[in-house]
Amino acid sequence: MTRPTPLLRRTSAVLAIAGVLGGCSALDTRKDVMEAAEVVKRGPEAAPYRSITNFSSALRCMDNLLLDYGVRDVSVIVEDITDQTKKVNAGTKDMLISAVSDMTRRSRAIRLIAYGQDSGNTIGFMHQAENRSLYAAAPRFTLKGSVSQFDETIARKQIDGAVGVAPYVSLSGAKVGQASVLGLDLAMLYSEDVSIVPGTSSRNSVIVFKEGKAVDGDGLIKKFSINFSVSSGGAEGQSQALRTLVELATVELFGRLAKVPYWTCIGADPNDEAVQQEISDWFDALYANPQELVLYAQAQMRARGYYRGPIDGSPSQEVGEAIAAYRGALGLSREPKFDLAFFRAYLAANHREVAATLVRGVPVAIAAKNGSYLAGESVHLTVRPERDANVYCYLRDDQDRVLRFFPNRFAPESRVPAARPLDLPGKMRFQLLASEKGLAESVACFAIDRDVSRELPLTVVGTDFDRLPVATLEEVRAAFASVAGGTLGMATHEIQIRK
Repeated sequence: MTRPTPLLRRTSAVLAIAGVLGGCSALDTRKDVMEAAEVVKRGPEAAPYRSITNFSSALRCMDNLLLDYGVRDVSVIVEDITDQTKKVNAGTKDMLISAVSDMTRRSRAIRLIAYGQDSGNTIGFMHQAENRSLYAAAPRFTLKGSVSQFDETIARKQIDGAVGVAPYVSLSGAKVGQASVLGLDLAMLYSEDVSIVPGTSSRNSVIVFKEGKAVDGDGLIKKFSINFSVSSGGAEGQSQALRTLVELATVELFGRLAKVPYWTCIGADPNDEAVQQEISDWFDALYANPQELVLYAQAQMRARGYYRGPIDGSPSQEVGEAIAAYRGALGLSREPKFDLAFFRAYLAANHREVAATLVRGVPVAIAAKNGSYLAGESVHLTVRPERDANVYCYLRDDQDRVLRFFPNRFAPESRVPAARPLDLPGKMRFQLLASEKGLAESVACFAIDRDVSRELPLTVVGTDFDRLPVATLEEVRAAFASVAGGTLGMATHEIQIRK
């Protein structure tokens, strides 16, 4: 039998060692450590996973939401976002500025003012804002926060291996994996008194995996029953994980501040319990401050084209009618009621589809030949609907009587084409005369997409040029609104007397 030479024996030993070490490296520490870390962070519950590298698509989605919900002119100071842990060397504030920039490309909804230690604190800035023309208006909000958590090695696993063939070689190897938790806390404050804006904070954390000397950006974020699997190149490490947290926080913070359904941008189920609870919290906060509720309703109904009045927080019949019309479009009862059911339906609605199913109000204007009149002078008006519509005009005279003067016995057809505005009295055989008593009088014209004369109560229809059994033009408007809903347009003109 041929005996192997020493050289051959050494070669065989080296090959055996390589095989042993290769088997050791094949034992993956990542899976065990990540699973252990996730249990520590969130408990053993099961949830769907979605692999992402960042939330850039969510930022684009938010941009569209801000545009759709009519959010604009939100002015925010952002101070330096510090690293309280002293363990993450990254420009968190710059990351946030970039995220907000990406989130406002189309909407231009947010005016972010970067304010750092070199300029002083927020109180100093607010003083400057009141005294320098550089800031036309003092920003209403301040964004503050920090990298608040970096818990190292919450889970760890090490695999050791060693082999030797004496006296030729002795080799050993080890593979170590560990996971840490990186957390970011941000909140929105009122700049005026640096008090927190209720419900507008964001706190999220991500698990960062480290293997040997390399730190990967692989991690896990839980939000609305979704576990996001964050991944990035090993060279980026924990800084990329922090950027992902910043982008998520940006979506959350401004979504909560503007009260838009930001959860749709990260793929959350609108029926998720956490989402429904957040909607309830928003509504409760609005309901506790009636003016805020009216402001929100006015802004949203105007964004949908159903309200044309001022956004001043004052309740009005007009905004109530707009809410009633939109409730009907969403399958709810048609009543001027902004309740939780409507709020939930509104945030869940596809407003473009809703808009396509509704007939919008008809904008209408009244132009006068003169700005003011002498007592007894003839009054000439032009009524111009923005599109073809049925027009009805009423007068409140100097005796506080209300009467209908169009359509009338001389012109029974109420339909007025947009291309041929209505002249009053025009060629009709009646006159509008300014008060001989020198008192102001009012004209109100209503424009509707259809003929509603058969739907109106007789108290409002009456007989042309005769006094109606109503006390004010507001009663007339309410009667039209009850049958016209969101299609009603209205214009008024005051007949003022020169002295």
